[in-house]
Amino acid sequence: MVEPDQPSTARMIDFWLGGEHHHPVDVAAARAFEQAYGPCAPVFRALRAFLGRSVRAIAAAGVDGFLVFGAGVPTMGNVHEAAPDATVLYTDVDPVTIRSGQQILAGSDRAGYGFGDATDVGTIDPALLHRFVPGWGRRPVGVVFLGLAAFLDDETLARTLDELYTAAAPGSHLAIDFDTEELAGHPEALAMMGPAFRMRAPAAFGPLLGRWTPTEDGIVPVTHWRPQGPPEAVPDAFHGAVAVRSAG
Repeated sequence: MVEPDQPSTARMIDFWLGGEHHHPVDVAAARAFEQAYGPCAPVFRALRAFLGRSVRAIAAAGVDGFLVFGAGVPTMGNVHEAAPDATVLYTDVDPVTIRSGQQILAGSDRAGYGFGDATDVGTIDPALLHRFVPGWGRRPVGVVFLGLAAFLDDETLARTLDELYTAAAPGSHLAIDFDTEELAGHPEALAMMGPAFRMRAPAAFGPLLGRWTPTEDGIVPVTHWRPQGPPEAVPDAFHGAVAVRSAG
C-alpha cells in the first residue's frame, strides 16, 4: 500500500491510541497539533473508553447490531472489540480510510466497512447494511455517531439526527459526543481544525438531539459517563451521551 502524503485525523487518533495503522505524515501532524494544544493521547484514550462503555451498555440492553458513522480506524477498542458478539458496519467518507478498514477487517464475518455519509443514510450500500445490521429499521440497533457533531452546523446536525431517529426502529440507541469550547483557549490548535469545526456550550447539546432521549446518565463529560472508578483527570474537551429512540 502506497503511503499517503496527507495526514488523516483517523490515523492521527490511531497514533494517539497507541495503534499500528498510521504513517509518518500522521505522526508529524499529530506532533504539530500537540505543540499547539498539549498532550492529546489522554483525551482520545478517554474518548475511546467512553465508546467502549457506551457500546457495552447498548449491547447489554439487548442490541446486537451496530451502525458506525465516521468510523476511522476499526481497532484499538473500537465497536466490534467492545461488543464481540454483535455485528458491526463501520462507515466513513474517506476512501483511504475505508480501504484500510476493509483490509483490517478482511478476515471478519461479524464486522464490515463501507462508504457512508452520516448526513444521508441512503448512501450506504444496502447489501452491506442488510448483512451487518440485519433488521435495520425493523429491530433495535446501535448507532455510533462519535467525532462528527463538531463538523456539522446546528441545522444539519439536528436534521441528520432526526432522520436517523425516523430510520431506526423503536428501542434503538445512539452514542454521540459533542466538542466543548475547550479548544477556544488554544487558538493555534483551533485554527488547525479548519473553518468547519464547531465548538458548542454544553447547554446547546441537549436540544440538538431532538426526539432522541438521553438515558438517565444525561449528557456529561465523557469521563463521567458511567465511569469505572474515579473519572480520569483530562481536559473537558468532549461531552457524551447515549440516547434512545422511544417506542412512539
